[in-house]
Amino acid sequence: MNRVLRRAAPVALAATAALFLAGCAGSPEPEPTETPDATAECMELSSGELSDGVTVEGAFAEAPTATFTAPLEAESLERSVAIEGDGDESAPGDPINAVISAFSGTTGERVFSQPTTITVGDPNLFEAFLAGIDCVPIGSRTVTVAPASTLYGDEGNESIGIAGGETIVIVVDVVEVQEPLKPGEWTENPPEVKFGAEGEAPTVTLPDSAPPTALLLKVLEEGDGDTVGTGDNVTVQYQGTSWETGEIFDQSYGGEPATFPTDGVIQGFGAALVGQKVGTKLIVTIPPEYGYGTDAAAHELGAQTLVFLVEIEGTAPAE
Repeated sequence: MNRVLRRAAPVALAATAALFLAGCAGSPEPEPTETPDATAECMELSSGELSDGVTVEGAFAEAPTATFTAPLEAESLERSVAIEGDGDESAPGDPINAVISAFSGTTGERVFSQPTTITVGDPNLFEAFLAGIDCVPIGSRTVTVAPASTLYGDEGNESIGIAGGETIVIVVDVVEVQEPLKPGEWTENPPEVKFGAEGEAPTVTLPDSAPPTALLLKVLEEGDGDTVGTGDNVTVQYQGTSWETGEIFDQSYGGEPATFPTDGVIQGFGAALVGQKVGTKLIVTIPPEYGYGTDAAAHELGAQTLVFLVEIEGTAPAE
């Protein structure tokens, strides 16, 4: 899987694409998903000496800092609420927009900070990440101290610098319940697109203007195939360009098309696909808040407006 498409990818490495998926730390391919049981109860979580001992600083919904006495060695999952929000309590099945930051329990260093959307009670995700959003008021900041058994086990996750058996500190800002996002029509100053011969990458020329501040989409060629639904596994060819640098940062052209679930990618990218038909060619501009966040220090594509050219080649309901 390519580095940009998965919300979970915190660094410019394809191997981190399945970061939050249980049992898939080294696998770049999406796994079949199950719908969380809306009648499920809250996880059995409690605070402890380790989670209470973590001090977190920094603006809410941005990359924080965490201070604690390292090394930490947790035997069980502990969760403390550092900031209690004033919103409704999250419930199983809620898609939560959150900022998730992880710190090495051995060194205290931050290993990633990533805005993402994860679903309360999703059985495909590591319980250590689910703990941070489980049954807490929206607007909360939680601190979870997670033993290796609740994350990457004895193998660790070499791609992001987590050793086997290592305890991890996870800070989660529970921002909001995600509402369906729909792009507007891109009518003013869309890029010029030239498609090459078969097997060649297309050329996208951005206009000499400030990037749009809204999520905007232009259909270049409308397809007549099946319609992409929320959560579908979609197969696409794509090319991503940074508006700020004008450089291509990722693309599938020149290789095999990519397949992924529409709810397993950055929010703006998934929203651009839902409702479109197979065979459609489109271009979408994604402002930072619907991509990799507004904090330039938190991700290599943070605070950047992303432009994706996409050709939808297939879609299938999630299993």
